Amino acid sequence: MARNPTSDAHDRILDAAADLFDRYGVHAVGMQQIIDELGCGKQLLYREFASKDKLVVAYLQRSTRDWDRTLEDAAKAADTPEEQLVEVVRAVQMMAPGTRGCSLRNTHAEFPQPDHPAHRISVDHFRTVREQLRELARRTPAANPDRLGDRIMLIIDGLYASGSILGAAGAAAEAVDFARDVIRFETSPAVR
Repeated sequence: MARNPTSDAHDRILDAAADLFDRYGVHAVGMQQIIDELGCGKQLLYREFASKDKLVVAYLQRSTRDWDRTLEDAAKAADTPEEQLVEVVRAVQMMAPGTRGCSLRNTHAEFPQPDHPAHRISVDHFRTVREQLRELARRTPAANPDRLGDRIMLIIDGLYASGSILGAAGAAAEAVDFARDVIRFETSPAVR
């Protein structure tokens, strides 16, 4: 029986693939598994995503947009750059526990080849994230804002690692307080 494509087919396929990739990893999930999960035809999947690499790229681009929304939400939730940095950590603290970790970090680990599009997207993303955090830290009175931004990034990295292994009851519960301590230290008159 032929299936009629719908206008949201692209998003539905991407949703199903993202769920499977997040649960099992990109390499562990085949295109047929996505077809079976979604209940769509092979033609529809390949019409929307000509290859698995193209589907993985779309998945990573969506994850990058999700990060950008996290930053926007943190900016709206707090008035000062110091508190915005804390809100970024809080957002990751809420997301990370109970997952396999960050989709971009996980996919980067699965694609170590520098010329693979998934590798390039993840490296570009983390360079951008580092600069975004440093830029936010530059709006604080920190003596070394780049160091502050890097330290916040390390807290976020730790959240994904610890949260995926130990869950919400693990060390992730301390992340926001740790971020506040780091920001307080980095912006203190003694350090400046």
